[in-house]
Amino acid sequence: MNKTLPPISPVIPLIIGMIAISFSPILVRYSDAPAAIQSMYRMLFTVLLMLPFGNKHIRMIRTITRRDWLLLSLAGFFLALHFLLWMESLSYTSIASSTIILALEPVFVMVGAYMVFKDRANKIAILGLVIALAGAFCVGFGDIGLSQTAFTGDVLSFLGTLAVAINMLIAKRILSRIPSYLYSLIVFTITFACFAVYNLALGTSLTNYPSTEWLFFLLLAIVPTVFGHMIFNWLLQYVKPTTISMSVLAEPVGASILGMIIFREMITDFQLVGGVFIMIGLLLYLKSEQRAQIRISDSKLSS
Repeated sequence: MNKTLPPISPVIPLIIGMIAISFSPILVRYSDAPAAIQSMYRMLFTVLLMLPFGNKHIRMIRTITRRDWLLLSLAGFFLALHFLLWMESLSYTSIASSTIILALEPVFVMVGAYMVFKDRANKIAILGLVIALAGAFCVGFGDIGLSQTAFTGDVLSFLGTLAVAINMLIAKRILSRIPSYLYSLIVFTITFACFAVYNLALGTSLTNYPSTEWLFFLLLAIVPTVFGHMIFNWLLQYVKPTTISMSVLAEPVGASILGMIIFREMITDFQLVGGVFIMIGLLLYLKSEQRAQIRISDSKLSS
């Protein structure tokens, strides 16, 4: 794990990121465009928004090694796979079910972080993870697997969750050598290229969409991507990948509330109780991380 201390408390950007990603399923559901088209323009507009702010970092592209280019390409591919599978799942199952399955990401990341980085979690962190996942199961209990269509959406969301966990582990490995801005710019560009090839191969129309759809594409770039994924990429320089993954456990709560308000998808008692468990687990985990950061800071001061 990178021992560098962040310039501000990680809690603030984590909260901003959690709120931002909660709007992702809402915007996806509003759009009538295919998931691959939504994803492609989401990435394209994100890259265009980033370019004016990257003169200093873009010059560093020439210093990237072949090995790192391979890792960046894999990260872009798995991010594209995540967007394709998870966004498509929203066409088959409810917002609550899709985002609840997405909350399983910390399980994959914790196992992967231990295997790749020998990153051990303390007892409080593990307890928080267990409580949060119990809440995640509770939230989706009344909805997951009720029909063949819902089951198809559940499987797509599960596979998409596995893909984003792999993407995050790759990001953690490479962000020790490449600035988060440059990492995001390159990976988002590769993800856009993956979707462009995919859509062209399927013969999907690239431009025949009404103005409202283009607005949704832009909002997907600004809200959950710039204020969500980019903030999380930046935080990976300072905190464990499981910490970032734990933050997505708040997405089912925010997304379910928004789904209730906008789409009249009423929250059940199971989802309400589960949401409370999710927040308790998240707070326990973040508290353990904060203590770890304090210990690092104290050791630096005493050395």
